[in-house]
Amino acid sequence: MDTKSLKMFQQLATSLHFSQTAELYHVSPSTLSRAIQRLEQELGCTLLHRDNRSVSLTSAGIELKAFADQYLEQYQLLQLKLNQQQAELTGKLHIYCSVTAAYSHLPKLIDSFRQQHPLVEIMLTTGDAADALQQVQQQAVDLAIAAKPDNLSGSYYFHPIAQIPLALIAPTVACHTQQVLQAESINWSQVPIILPEHGSARSRFEQWYRKLQFGKPNIYATVSGHEAIVSMVALGCGVGIAPKVVVDNSPVKDRVYYLSEKHNIAPFELGICCLNIRKEQPLVQAFLQSISQ
Repeated sequence: MDTKSLKMFQQLATSLHFSQTAELYHVSPSTLSRAIQRLEQELGCTLLHRDNRSVSLTSAGIELKAFADQYLEQYQLLQLKLNQQQAELTGKLHIYCSVTAAYSHLPKLIDSFRQQHPLVEIMLTTGDAADALQQVQQQAVDLAIAAKPDNLSGSYYFHPIAQIPLALIAPTVACHTQQVLQAESINWSQVPIILPEHGSARSRFEQWYRKLQFGKPNIYATVSGHEAIVSMVALGCGVGIAPKVVVDNSPVKDRVYYLSEKHNIAPFELGICCLNIRKEQPLVQAFLQSISQ
């Protein structure tokens, strides 16, 4: 059985998304489909139910996924055992983080690791910070810089690295939002709000808003990525919530300002996250050891 095909099936069985899996392995959806078909022919059974809208596992697919999880884990442990005679670690370490974290926190974390293990390639994927845990859960990456949710699953390992303050920001340009905010008594139900689609920042805003009993929020838009929220606020679209580190490093920071300190919202904890079952893998273990020193 081809190991690469088995890895692709494992990822597809986790994400249930052909396009995402194909993109992750740098193959076309048709190439991925043929790999799955070869597995089905080799095993003599159907592994997936497929239609134009969804993918689901058959009972045979569920059994093969369990086998793949165990086999590939054992295969990696075997590689570790055989490579222990090497003087230095080699391979690729996949890390996910937001664009801002890529230059605000990641360089300091990587410096020590790269000095100790110069032959390891760092593969970086950037995107919405709120998607970090999902990237780890789907095993699309080895590690992620992520915000710790209030209820973190026991399947994750989390190493804290910083407390990240959140703030409400408003546009400096003349616009409807400015007019509403300049009223002697702000009617928050009329203030257009720009929120993250999901994640810690959004949940903290909702908790803060409910606590102050402002009424139903006037949500102008929900956006993927804190950087995009700062840009929309800078354009005058509304008031947004974003980590201060994102605002301070934004190219449009001069077009926004922080609202009064009384509007401060509880910070969140930022850290390095991985699955507990992958914590002992050599590259992941080496990285975690380097940031703990």
